[in-house]
Amino acid sequence: MKDIKILVAAHKPYPMPREEIYLPIHVGREGKEPIGFRGDNTGDNISIDNPRFCELTAVYWAWKNLDADYIGLVHYRRYFRGETKGMAHREDFTKLLAHCDLILPKKRHYCIETIRSHHLHLPYVCEKDLRVLESVIGAKSPEYLPAFHTVMNRRSAHMFNMFVMKRELFCQYCSWMFPILQEADRRIDTSEYTPMERRAVAYLGEFMLDIWNEKRRIPYEEMPVLFLEKDNLLKKGATMLIRKFRGRR
Repeated sequence: MKDIKILVAAHKPYPMPREEIYLPIHVGREGKEPIGFRGDNTGDNISIDNPRFCELTAVYWAWKNLDADYIGLVHYRRYFRGETKGMAHREDFTKLLAHCDLILPKKRHYCIETIRSHHLHLPYVCEKDLRVLESVIGAKSPEYLPAFHTVMNRRSAHMFNMFVMKRELFCQYCSWMFPILQEADRRIDTSEYTPMERRAVAYLGEFMLDIWNEKRRIPYEEMPVLFLEKDNLLKKGATMLIRKFRGRR
């Protein structure tokens, strides 16, 4: 039987699945009161960086401290959906992992804009931060620059930092991603950013898996995403339109 561990990133108390494959983890636990879940501040960790890295501090913790055949990440309000239309179970993952080593959420499609232009109209991605990411990839992994440009110019992407993958691949991915994001973090000046914009590295991190796999071409399967709470789409749409016509810094 495959040993599968899927972290459920959470920053506040919330009902959690009881199935043993799910491991709730308190992201940004360092300096915070406990909420009843394992903290991301044990062992080798970057919990203190959570205000900028968000759920990626859980990914780092798993990379350095978790031993399992397959490792994944979901969010306390956002899961993979199984064949029964509810939250995915071990059987759903096992079925797909029998013939692939990577599971991703179904792509989001943006019919009018590219991934780059779409995200620059959101309230938390700045053009200069995207240029920083491009520059760091060019310096540290120049062979991935064509993949960066391909992903940015597409009209679809795997979002949410959700995945399940074989541990060997997971370690390869983290070994590539974190040095890039940590260098980008050092270069991005957030002193005049809003609290949301200070999460720049986390938002840039949402592109990294597609960039990595555009270069690596690892076969994968997609699963639908189950949202436990509804997004305020009207508010999001209005914000995007304002940013689009007023411009961004």
